[in-house]
Amino acid sequence: MGQRDSYLVAIDQSTQATKALLIDLSGRPTHRVTLAHEQIYPGAGLVEHDPMEVLANVREAIVQLVGESHVPARSLAGLCITNQRETIVAWDKTSGKPVHNALVWQDCRGAELCARLTAEGHETTIRQKTGLRLDPYFSASKLAWIARETPEGREALRAGNLMAGTMDSWLVWNLTGRKVFATDYSNASRTMLFNIHNLSWDEELLALFGLSGVLMPEARSSDATFGVALFPEFPLPLPVASVMGDSHAALFGHCGWKLGEAKATYGTGSSVMSNIGLVSASPGAGLVLSLAWGFQGKASYVLEGNIHATGYTMRWLRDNLGLFSSYDEAERLAVEAGENGGVYLVPAFSGLGAPYWKQGIRALVTGLSHGSDKRHVIRAGLESIAFQVRDLVAEMDNCSASPLVELHVDGGPTRNAFLMQFQADLLGIPVVVPAIEELSALGVAYMGGIALGVWADQAEVGSLPREEKRYEPLMGRSEREALVVEWTSALTQAISRMID
Repeated sequence: MGQRDSYLVAIDQSTQATKALLIDLSGRPTHRVTLAHEQIYPGAGLVEHDPMEVLANVREAIVQLVGESHVPARSLAGLCITNQRETIVAWDKTSGKPVHNALVWQDCRGAELCARLTAEGHETTIRQKTGLRLDPYFSASKLAWIARETPEGREALRAGNLMAGTMDSWLVWNLTGRKVFATDYSNASRTMLFNIHNLSWDEELLALFGLSGVLMPEARSSDATFGVALFPEFPLPLPVASVMGDSHAALFGHCGWKLGEAKATYGTGSSVMSNIGLVSASPGAGLVLSLAWGFQGKASYVLEGNIHATGYTMRWLRDNLGLFSSYDEAERLAVEAGENGGVYLVPAFSGLGAPYWKQGIRALVTGLSHGSDKRHVIRAGLESIAFQVRDLVAEMDNCSASPLVELHVDGGPTRNAFLMQFQADLLGIPVVVPAIEELSALGVAYMGGIALGVWADQAEVGSLPREEKRYEPLMGRSEREALVVEWTSALTQAISRMID
C-alpha cells in the first residue's frame, strides 16, 4: 500500500463503549467517534452486553467517522480492531444470531465450574497449557455456562452449529459478510481453551469444559489478513489488517515490543503487562502468561496481571453513592483531603483478580472515623487503583531478573494527576503518561499500518513524534512502606470475610 495520503481506521471495542479513530501518517488520531452500549446486570456478579447492539455501534461509528472526517474512501488503507478481552459471544451458524447476550469479562457465573475443576485437580494441566489460572475471569467457564444453561446454546451445539469467540471474532465474522471466522493469538490466549505453546485450540480443554463440538475461530497472527469489511456507504471494501486484545494493543502502542518493556492500562479494570519475548516463562503464583501477539511470523509472550475494578470503582462512587459529579471534582476533593485519614477501600465488587485471586468476597471500606468525610472515601477509591497496580508490579519484579525502572501507562484515569503522582510514589519509579490516551487503538493501528506498508517497520513507528509527561516519585521509602502495610491490612480484612 504505502500511500502517502493513507489513513487507518482503528476500532477500540471496549467494555463501556465503541471508539472509532482515524489515524494519520504521523500516528495521531485526527477524528474520533464514541458510542456507548448498555451494561446489563441480570444479578449480583452477572454482567452482559448485547452483541447485536455492539455490532451496530461498530458499523455506525465507522460510518460516522468517515462521514465527519470527509476523508475519501480511497485514502483509507485498512481497518484495525482491538477489543475487550475474555468477553465471550456464542451464536448460531445458520441464523447468525447470538444464542445469548455476551458474557463480559467481569461476569462470575462460571465460578462454580471453576471451583469444581480445581477440586478435581485440573488446574495444573490448564495452567501448563494456557498460562492462565483456573478462574471465571477467563472465557472458558462463561462459554460452558452458555452451552449448558441456555436452550438456544444447547440446541446449536447439538446441531453442530454453535460458533463462539471473543468479541473480535463476532465483529470480523459480521463485518466481512460472514466470510471470515478468525481471531488473533492474543485474544485466543485469554479464553483458557487455547494452547499457547503449540498455538492451537486444545481438544482436551474443550472437553474438560463440556465444549467439544463448539466451532472456534481460526487463530491467526495479529498482523494477518482478516478479510475485507463491507460497508454499503463506501465504494471500496476496507481490508481488516490487524486484530489484538486491547491490553496487548496498548503495549504495542507504547512501542513495547522490546524485551522487558511494561505498561499499565487503566480502564474499567486494569492490566499490567510486561514483554518477556519469544520464549515462555513461569508466571509465578500471582500472574498469568499470555501471548502478546503474533507479528511478522513470530509469537511473543507477556507476563500479565489483571485487576477487576479500577475505573469501575470511581464510577461506582459517582453513580451509586453520588459522592461527586465529575472526575475533575473527584480529583479536587481527593487533594483537599490532604491524606487518606486511615481510610481504605478494597474494591472487591466481583472478587479480587491478580495477584490475590480471591473470589466470593465483597468490597470493603475500612478505617472510618468521626473525622472522615466523602473526600476520604473518594481518595481511598483513587488510592485503591494505585495500590493494586503497585502489588502487581511487585509481583512482576519478583518474577524478573531485573526490576522495572519505569512504567508506561494509558487509559482515561491517567488524566488524574493526583492518581498518577500517587502511583509513582507507591512504585518508587517514574510513571510515563503519553499525550495520546487511546493507546489500544494506536497500537493496533501501528501493527496494521506496518502490515499494509503505511509504515515501513517498527523503527519508523518508533520514530514518530510523541509527547509525554513523567511523574517522578516524591514520597520517602518509610512513608511508602507504612501505607502498603495499612493497605495490606485492609485486604486481609476483606479476604477474612470470604463468603462460602
